[in-house]
Amino acid sequence: RIVGRAAACLCVLCGLPAAGKSTLAREVLSAAAQRGWRAGVVPYDDLIPEHAFHTRVMEADGAIPNSHTEWKLHREAVLRCVEQFLEKPQVAAELPDSCQINGSAWEQCIHTLRQPEASGSSPADQAPLLFLLDDNFYYPSMRYEVHQLAKKYSLGFCQVYLQCDLESCISRNQTRSEPIPTEVILEMVKRLESPNPQKNSWETNSISLNTTDDLSKCDIQRVMELISCALSNPLSPAEDNTKQKEVDRLTCATSVVHQTDQACRRHISEAMKTARENQVRPEHMRSLAAQLNDSKAAFLHNLRRRLFKEASFAQEEDLDVERVVKRAVDVFDHEKTEILLRVIHENK
Repeated sequence: RIVGRAAACLCVLCGLPAAGKSTLAREVLSAAAQRGWRAGVVPYDDLIPEHAFHTRVMEADGAIPNSHTEWKLHREAVLRCVEQFLEKPQVAAELPDSCQINGSAWEQCIHTLRQPEASGSSPADQAPLLFLLDDNFYYPSMRYEVHQLAKKYSLGFCQVYLQCDLESCISRNQTRSEPIPTEVILEMVKRLESPNPQKNSWETNSISLNTTDDLSKCDIQRVMELISCALSNPLSPAEDNTKQKEVDRLTCATSVVHQTDQACRRHISEAMKTARENQVRPEHMRSLAAQLNDSKAAFLHNLRRRLFKEASFAQEEDLDVERVVKRAVDVFDHEKTEILLRVIHENK
């Protein structure tokens, strides 16, 4: 915990591209300024170099990029910069060693955070501090990293999920000066896991806004109340967090199984398409579908058993969701290919 520091909050803004996160961030900045808070936006799209985003979208086989992609390293660098500001705001403009994020964009993020309080009624470091993290954050594991940082420094933590229909997101994206490819948005829809307090207890302090239409004053008010609540109720790092670690790993394990299931379904669809292109007869198509689904069910059963009962819980380090999913999907892809080739051979 940073002793003597004013209340601070990390607020995650998550949702599909063009769902309205940047628009909401501007409205919240304005409302925060009226309250005398120091607030800044952390826009991942501006901070992470363009070339890093290309590695994240999809690999040739549609698999989820592994944990060592440049993109993930850049995401970690963003949080390191936030952490450095919390520890040493006076040297905040100096990026950590080997930190490959956009320096001028980071300087812009923290410019207002270092300004004295407008009213001058109290020292600058007593004005509440608010970071708005603007990114898609489509996996719980991405949001959980922010939660862990908030917990480490006893900060407030909250999440705002912007729920916008796909057609509106695609339409808005196309009006941007630099639109992202529509297929990226479509792929993200498949992977997006919105905040789920019933499943993840650490996501309790979350709200959902429908942003298909324009934001209302009521929407902004709800967000400000959420942030105020988070500022008043900072997280506290537990001394003996063994039980919490087990809960956290259970959460990660559940996410691994879900993401692997989604990826396996895509691989099965691809296999069926390949079989049709090879003019596999209907009776063999039915056999192929049955074999692939049986294989997936057995594979997920074994994966679930290993994650929940065996090695992962004996490890001290946190479960790396993306790495485990990538590994698991690679194994299933091998099984799928063997089944597909066997059926095509039988069809001849």
